Amino acid sequence: MNVRIGVIQSQKEIEVEMAPDSDLKSVKKTIAAGLASGEVLWLTDSRGREVGVLAASVAYVELDPSSAGRSIGFGG
Repeated sequence: MNVRIGVIQSQKEIEVEMAPDSDLKSVKKTIAAGLASGEVLWLTDSRGREVGVLAASVAYVELDPSSAGRSIGFGG
């Protein structure tokens, strides 16, 4: 699952590839809690890296559950 975060006053999006076993409901809860706190929205990607975005800077969040398991490039 991919999570795309739009940031206020930036043309670029932050894209976080979540772990393959991520549950849509739990990801939504994590995002909602981070935004409601008004502090920092923290997400952990599929490689274990943590990504933090100031809640006040978030313009939108897009969840793409259909992207789970998708790979791009060579190899199999």
